Amino acid sequence: MSKPSKSEPAKSFGRKSITATLKPRDLMAEIPHLKGAWVAKVITLFPEVFPGVLGASLTGKALKEGLWQLQTIDLRPFGEGRHRNVDDTPAGGGAGMVLRADVVDKALQKAQQGTPTDRTKWPVIYLSPRGRPLTQAMAQRFAQADGITLLCGRFEGIDERIIEEYAIEEVSLGDFVLTGGEIAAQALIDATVRLIPRVLGNQASTEEESFSDGLLEHPQYTKPSVWKGRAIPEILLSGHHAKISDWRKAMAERLTKERRPDLWRAYCAKHDRDPEEDQEL
Repeated sequence: MSKPSKSEPAKSFGRKSITATLKPRDLMAEIPHLKGAWVAKVITLFPEVFPGVLGASLTGKALKEGLWQLQTIDLRPFGEGRHRNVDDTPAGGGAGMVLRADVVDKALQKAQQGTPTDRTKWPVIYLSPRGRPLTQAMAQRFAQADGITLLCGRFEGIDERIIEEYAIEEVSLGDFVLTGGEIAAQALIDATVRLIPRVLGNQASTEEESFSDGLLEHPQYTKPSVWKGRAIPEILLSGHHAKISDWRKAMAERLTKERRPDLWRAYCAKHDRDPEEDQEL
């Protein structure tokens, strides 16, 4: 059997699938699209800011290894006219500019190529301050999907008709306004990717951290045992795992009750407890 010459393209095997690719960008270009990998597609006017922080640490390592993949879709080439305009003035008047429905539509059509139409398998998200707050449960839902499409807004937002047409889910990082959706998109992707199996390397880490059970995380300590006169709580050095577990649970409840009464009420409702109990927590 003859060997292929050096000039011949390499064949695709295993998880590799033959699909059209976007312009490569650093870590995003080091491996081809891998079958079964969780994929984040990001529609943005600033594709050059990706992968950004996502290319660092464990998420960057997982990106390089193909545990997940990132594709950016530049909105500008879909713009209208000589200057590729993507926005226009708000209908009814007002300050700022609004991303045009026809322009965003073309980008979304590009993004949905090869993706499931079922929103449970492939959510389409618009990062917006008027959306529902991002939660750990939401990130877990996204991680269980095949992938996600994120639309990064700019200016005064996007034409409402696009949200209606594509049944887009709006998600917010909190009650504040950013210049655009790129930072929010990276935060959402980070929160989601770390829940993908093998990304963190220690599944227990994701099960024990803040919000996983509806509570804030308990305080953490490490060496030295005494620092500037402050000692690690004795119970943590006792080696009695059951008592340590009880202490951590009690501290998580105390912190949640003090700092996040909303989470505490939800936690108590879920576990059929009175939110006013244990006043001395």
